[in-house]
Amino acid sequence: MKKYIAEFIGTMWLVLGGCGAAVLDAAFPNLGIGFLGVALAFGLTVLTGVYAFGHISGGHFNPAVSIGLWAGGRFAGKEVVPYIISQVLGGILGAAILYVIATGKSDFTTIGDFASNGYGEHSPGGFNMAACLICEIVMTFMFVMVIMGATHKKASGAFAGVAIGLALTLIHLISIPVTNTSVNPARSLAPAIFQGGWAMGQVWLFWLAPIVGAILAGGVYKWLLPNNIPEPETLEPHA
Repeated sequence: MKKYIAEFIGTMWLVLGGCGAAVLDAAFPNLGIGFLGVALAFGLTVLTGVYAFGHISGGHFNPAVSIGLWAGGRFAGKEVVPYIISQVLGGILGAAILYVIATGKSDFTTIGDFASNGYGEHSPGGFNMAACLICEIVMTFMFVMVIMGATHKKASGAFAGVAIGLALTLIHLISIPVTNTSVNPARSLAPAIFQGGWAMGQVWLFWLAPIVGAILAGGVYKWLLPNNIPEPETLEPHA
């Protein structure tokens, strides 16, 4: 139960920190942090979450990561569903906290997109569904590849959190204009619930694409691994 609670808290922190930066700070008058600030916020939430909870749960905070690690032989299949449930519930709590804060502003009128992910007319840059689908698959593929490599027993484990946090920052710098960056189904569902409109109708893509990308990454990394460096049967990595 403790590892599930760690995943719950870690995903809450990711949604609150990353989406919070987008909703509360990205366009704040005169002090807006912009895309770079939001990208750093997401990277920092994962980096800090990994060091806080990685030794308890592995620090996935993302259904796609759990599925990808399972596909790569690095995570027990029996743990995938409980992890996803914990991550989704944690993400919803993070979005709920952010909603309470955002609506507490004296001149509040609407939550707008509420950092939701979208395609077509709801893509920040107006990218079509196919472009957004490909972007999310590829970005998640590379994210899981970095995680698999950085947490391998032959890698320098002490710096795994730094590599993973910077990878997520880079991914956001590339893809915020395309989809507002998901690579995480729990992160996508949570704000979509509170946005309450178009976001729920498009959230399917931000479950499908990250899961496809993660499964591909798990399989490819497992195939790439040299035969003389065997993976352990079960490993809960620090990411």
